[in-house]
Amino acid sequence: MVGFLDTLVFLEQDNNESQDVDNLVSFEKDWDKNKVMLLSNQPHHLISNISYRAAKPKSEERDYKTKSFELAQVVRATCLEIDEPSSDSYLKDVLGKYTKKWLERTHHHLGATHDAGYPINSNFDYSVLGELNRFSINNVGDPFIEGGYGVQSRDFEIGVLDWFADLWEIKKDEYWGYITNGGSEGNLHGILVGREVFPEGILYTSKESHYSVFKAAFILRMKCIQIETLTSGEIDCNDLKKQLLQNKDKPAILNINIGTTVKGAIDNLDLAIQTLRDCGFSRDRFYIHCDGALSSIMLPFQDQVPRVTFKKSIDSISVSGHKFVGCPMPCGIQIARIEHMKELTNDHDYIATRDATITGSRNGHTPIFLWFALNRKGKQGIRTEVKQCLDNAEHLKERLKAMGASVMLNKASIIVVFERPPEKEFIKRWQLSCTGNIAHICVMPHVTSDKINEFVIELIEKRSTWYKDGGKQPPCVASDIGKENCVCPLHK
Repeated sequence: MVGFLDTLVFLEQDNNESQDVDNLVSFEKDWDKNKVMLLSNQPHHLISNISYRAAKPKSEERDYKTKSFELAQVVRATCLEIDEPSSDSYLKDVLGKYTKKWLERTHHHLGATHDAGYPINSNFDYSVLGELNRFSINNVGDPFIEGGYGVQSRDFEIGVLDWFADLWEIKKDEYWGYITNGGSEGNLHGILVGREVFPEGILYTSKESHYSVFKAAFILRMKCIQIETLTSGEIDCNDLKKQLLQNKDKPAILNINIGTTVKGAIDNLDLAIQTLRDCGFSRDRFYIHCDGALSSIMLPFQDQVPRVTFKKSIDSISVSGHKFVGCPMPCGIQIARIEHMKELTNDHDYIATRDATITGSRNGHTPIFLWFALNRKGKQGIRTEVKQCLDNAEHLKERLKAMGASVMLNKASIIVVFERPPEKEFIKRWQLSCTGNIAHICVMPHVTSDKINEFVIELIEKRSTWYKDGGKQPPCVASDIGKENCVCPLHK
């Protein structure tokens, strides 16, 4: 059985360093120093600020390495205290300083905020929607049924959902969905639906899946089997087959990644479906949720790439709305086959509607922002942005390769993976996301070729000092991105 939620753990870390369980803050004298265990076989980027205690019988363990550490207290590096009532001049001064700070950080944003490896599109302007801040817009409950609260944006929400339903090729009367607070909520909802369809089902997901998939398994107390990955980061269907055959008596709930967090790898959906069938799982014994993350909105606008569509044997897809589309508030889209929703739907007199969402009250502003962006861009505009990002990612890869750096770019991906720079200040300046010996850049629409060239010129200059006179050498990343992409002294 997978571990269960134990308690919160807060790690002291540099803003641009991967989370490290060895680097803990000091304890309060009266703090309860409970010993906890963390499954640390995942890549560092998957370790969230939530610790889990292993509750897995030894017979079911798959080489899990555990690391013991002590519970630490919350650390507040900075805090803007509320000193009421504050003068308008004070509020204006504080907001002005933070606006300046955010603008400066946005200038050097290459696809990661702090240490999260979090791709966003900051190339947007919603100033014309400023008047919306006058309203408390709440889309509580089911978006397809008008509830008791009158200030809502369901018309916009359904318009956005229909747009994505068309993109992923499912008829309007065959899907149900809603606009979430982000991709993680979409993953939780999709996996929850799978669990309700198959209460005894086992969740299968690759070890390079987003941490929210593992968190969903813990929250839902599901047995979760991590599947090995290929060097590219995509799921290893040979290992998937091995695990499925060992658990043929239980239905399968399979998470498919449409762009992994670090490498942008796209799991082979067709091969995974064939693997399920080869192992004896008929259509009524498996549920597939697709973590669309970043790439599920991009693939339909590319040629000769894998197709993610409800015409295949999938059951739900979630995607982040604030990433490629761009939105000032986190949001996401979750769509599932309507036939599954009877397992979750409940009527509630208090809100005069039914609800199958995770959160109940939901942001009513984000549907309007997404509706506005999709209308303004249009499908042709998004196609143009996708091509631009792919071209710029290829340009970045070639520039890094030309300077003698180890680098990898998966097909149909805009995430460029390369050797980790050794200087923390450089990482902080460019807000690079780092995991072990590798870093990555998400080449989003706001990352222009000029910005890439600026970054590369500075990196070339820095490398000439980091690796001066053949002393210190770049790290070997063969195990991360493959020998064919590693140009360390051993693999040149």
